[in-house]
Amino acid sequence: MRKLRMDELGRLSVEAFKQAPKMPLLLILDNIRSLNNIGSIFRTADALAIEKIYLTGFTAVPPHKDIHKTALGATESVDWEYHPHIDVLLQELGKKNVLRIALEQTDRSVPLQDFRPPAGREMALILGNEVHGVSDTALAHVDLALEIPQFGTKHSFNVAVSAGIVLWDVVAKLKYYRL
Repeated sequence: MRKLRMDELGRLSVEAFKQAPKMPLLLILDNIRSLNNIGSIFRTADALAIEKIYLTGFTAVPPHKDIHKTALGATESVDWEYHPHIDVLLQELGKKNVLRIALEQTDRSVPLQDFRPPAGREMALILGNEVHGVSDTALAHVDLALEIPQFGTKHSFNVAVSAGIVLWDVVAKLKYYRL
């Protein structure tokens, strides 16, 4: 066994990536404070061909050296847009029939393993603040909440780790399992 060289991975150029089909997934970062988390989420979004990232509230926007450090160029490949008010953004997406999903522990959360992405419907996944989670303002405008089951003593994963877990699960269900 040997590791593949970069030229053997078959990755797209930024230009080709921009033109390539994307997953029907939008990400909304709701007041994310860590620039390293923001960069990491951009990198995950690139790896899984996520359609777009919306940065809301006090979430920092590129270009910034601390975002770039973990994004490794993904701020150039992944489409993104800043919206100051998450409620306005979620209302706009609701009018477009986008399924608005909070990644949050609520009294009605669906365990991730039980979630079945709707065929042919665009989805927006809302990731919340590292301390306070998805804001009550955002929760007032969501269609459902997903929760990642956990088995230890901590009540949550890091937001960038959560993004990776949920995005991989949803993309796999859409791309490979067609559930």
